[in-house]
Amino acid sequence: MNDREKLISENLGLVHSCANRFKNRGIEYDDLFQAGCVGLIKAADGFNDTLGFQFSTYAVPAILGEIKRIFRDGGAVKVSRALKEKARFVAGEKERFLKEFGYEPSVKELAEFLNFSVPETAELLLVSLPPVSLTSDEENDEKQFDIAVEGDEEKIAERITLNECLKALSEKDREIITLRYFKGETQTVVAKKLGMTQVQVSRREKVILKEMRLKMVV
Repeated sequence: MNDREKLISENLGLVHSCANRFKNRGIEYDDLFQAGCVGLIKAADGFNDTLGFQFSTYAVPAILGEIKRIFRDGGAVKVSRALKEKARFVAGEKERFLKEFGYEPSVKELAEFLNFSVPETAELLLVSLPPVSLTSDEENDEKQFDIAVEGDEEKIAERITLNECLKALSEKDREIITLRYFKGETQTVVAKKLGMTQVQVSRREKVILKEMRLKMVV
């Protein structure tokens, strides 16, 4: 497994985190996950680790962007003829799996069946998705889908990126931020709990917040 594949494989959890935020909005979860995988692949291809930012900070907006695209375009993407051919092959193999085992495979199961990577399989399945109408007619028993708005997307990105930044902190630094900003404790109280002075807490807090703001710039 090369560095790119490792980066993608180790961060599939980010795709699930993003996709879960858009459940029950008219698009199947598997389709949301497939779109998110495309974003993860693009992020892995464009990531520059020399800039000093975590990959997750860079990847979340790309993942959410592809999920948003599936709402906006109904899965319609511009792809090359070669990619379309490969997507048709995957679609055919998916049907063969269904006939052979009696149920529709998950992305992971299909990837193992084809001996492909999960991200590649997800991308190829996404290529073959049928368009989804966003202006359907309720009189014909068609459901109108809700589109994820930009404001929600930004909040989701910020929340996920914040969680990733918190995970990257040392245990003591994370405790300072948790006590101060999630539990509302004063610097004096935090100092007593952690065996520090109020001045030490104040100085350390400023350093932590500065580092987190830099990492959250996307």
